[in-house]
Amino acid sequence: MRGKTVVITGATSGIGLEAAAALAGMGARVVLVGRDAAKTARVVESVRQRSGSTQVESALADFSSQASIRKLAAELRARCDKIHVLVNNAGGVWPERTLTGDGIESTFAVNHLGYFLLTNLLLDVLVASAPARIVNVASVAHYRGTLDFDDLGFERGGYQIMRAYARSKLANVLFTRELAKRLAGKGVTVNALHPGAVATNIWSASPAWIRPVLAIAKLFMLSPRAGAQRIVYLASSPEVEGTSGSYFENNQIRTPSGRARDDALAARLWSESARMVGLGAAPAVSASVGLSPQV
Repeated sequence: MRGKTVVITGATSGIGLEAAAALAGMGARVVLVGRDAAKTARVVESVRQRSGSTQVESALADFSSQASIRKLAAELRARCDKIHVLVNNAGGVWPERTLTGDGIESTFAVNHLGYFLLTNLLLDVLVASAPARIVNVASVAHYRGTLDFDDLGFERGGYQIMRAYARSKLANVLFTRELAKRLAGKGVTVNALHPGAVATNIWSASPAWIRPVLAIAKLFMLSPRAGAQRIVYLASSPEVEGTSGSYFENNQIRTPSGRARDDALAARLWSESARMVGLGAAPAVSASVGLSPQV
């Protein structure tokens, strides 16, 4: 990884932090993306000390805000003439249905549209950096995921924390497969992974009744460092060089859900996602890599 530039979102805690430390230790220039300036600065210093590398930097973004994601993309484009690996890891869960400032259900907005928008805004840089890799952190929860294009945000009721999370993770896998098709022959691979059941703080916002259960479950979960190794594998291993459009568990390709393998569903999700983020506002990206803002 020496000489490579890696961007990791959601990098101030959990598996994102551990992946950043590991990749920095392998000689990569690592840009950690966080939301809180003070926390991100502390994490950068910690990763520098742990990895022995001075090539650890920070960038800030709130993935619930499309304007913030666009600002992040512009900053990364200005600072990085090459991006060899993009790890889409930022995410969250909400116990009750909430909307972002853009008026979109928060789980879908952060966990899927955040990946979708940032990746598209950086695609031409990634293609120019080929061989390059995109790593999307998904989940086995996608097997339970559904998509209702008439009610993506559960506006008409039925919102549950796991239903929303599973929907966003299904979207991650569908996005991965569709993007892989669009990037075929351009030297950029894209894969999704389930990092394992990892003891992180992502479920700290869960309803109070389930927190004691989660506390016990954490005793049997992987450590963040162990889960991060699955990210590091897809980001750096020569064993997956050239592999694209796949879903991995425990560093092995697994068959995703039937819905995740539905090409028509993936194409429609792309079209709807592009509309929701105003992808037509970024024509340079589509022009550079042969993508159309709409399917």
